[in-house]
This record gives sequence, C-alpha cells and structure tokens, in this order.
Amino acid sequence: MTFINYASREINCKIVYYGPGLCGKTTNLQYIYDSTAPQAKGKLISLATETDRTLFFDFMPLELGTVRGFKTRFHLYTVPGQVYYDASRKLILKGVDGVVFVADSQDERMDANIESLYNLEENLQSQGYDLATIPYVLQLNKRDLPNVTPTDELTQELLRKDEPVFEAVATTGEGVFDTLKAVAKQVLTELRKG
Repeated sequence: MTFINYASREINCKIVYYGPGLCGKTTNLQYIYDSTAPQAKGKLISLATETDRTLFFDFMPLELGTVRGFKTRFHLYTVPGQVYYDASRKLILKGVDGVVFVADSQDERMDANIESLYNLEENLQSQGYDLATIPYVLQLNKRDLPNVTPTDELTQELLRKDEPVFEAVATTGEGVFDTLKAVAKQVLTELRKG
C-alpha cells in the first residue's frame, strides 16, 4: 500500500523485517541506519517491550533513482519476534510493500524459524496479502556462528517461492545491504508495473 506524496514528489514504501525473536532483525536495521548518510535518513524510533524492540526509520537511497519523476523513500520496520506480540506484528504488516524474513541459522532455532514463517504467512493473509505475490527476500543470518544449519538445508526448509536468498552476518553488515537492495528492487518493479 504505497503512499504517494504529490507535494514533495515522493513515493513512500514500507518494508518489514520479520522473523523469530533475536534472529537479527534489529541488528539489520541498526546496521543500515548507522551506515546511511545523515541527510538521507529520518530518526530511528525504537519501541521497546520487556523482551524485544520494534524499530522504525525511513530513508531515501539516492542510487535507486526515481519512479515517474518521484523520489522513493523507504520506511523500514522490524516486528517484535516474540509470539505473544502477534497483534503488534499484524499491525506493523498493515500497508506493507515488501517483506524480509530474517532466519536464525543456528541449529536449535529451526523450529522458531518455521513457526515464525507460518505466522508471517497467516498475518499477511489476514491483511489481504499473499506471500506468493508480495516482494519478498529470505535472509539466512548469523552465518558466522559455529552451530549453523547448512545453507542448503535451511533454504530447503524455509524457501517459499524461489525468492532471493542471502547469507548474512548482520553484526558485521555482511549481506545486509544485498538483502535490502533485493527487496527494494522488487518493490520498485511492482511500482513501475502499477
């Protein structure tokens, strides 16, 4: 549900980072925020709960160009990872243009990844979206840890529609911008169609 501001000639797109608790959603956004030039980004807003944080900020990547003479501004959000914040997750998905699923590569987190992915599909459906058609990227995070599931096993378990898949280490930034560029490119492709 892209928002077009005709006065400022901006197209505003919403990208949501989704995944289980402590998988690296916040770390992804923090890295992007810290690496983005001050004049190209808004304020980083953090809504903290007892065990989790939801982050939000907007930025305007200049290298992605314009759509029909309009600049593109991306609003990046994370959802709380804990299942009992499901109402917040649904609310944050409202009006979404693209989704990044951040999977925790650690062996013991496979069940949490699968549960969170099913929850994403359900919550998108409740908002009238279909994961099969929405711009979507899968990020396999924490690839630097010793106890990770092999990439092909993780991909086989979590791949939904032949979406782009990126290995990442969000703490160092590895794969973070590749993931963001892939989902942003899909969102812009959808915009140009409409």
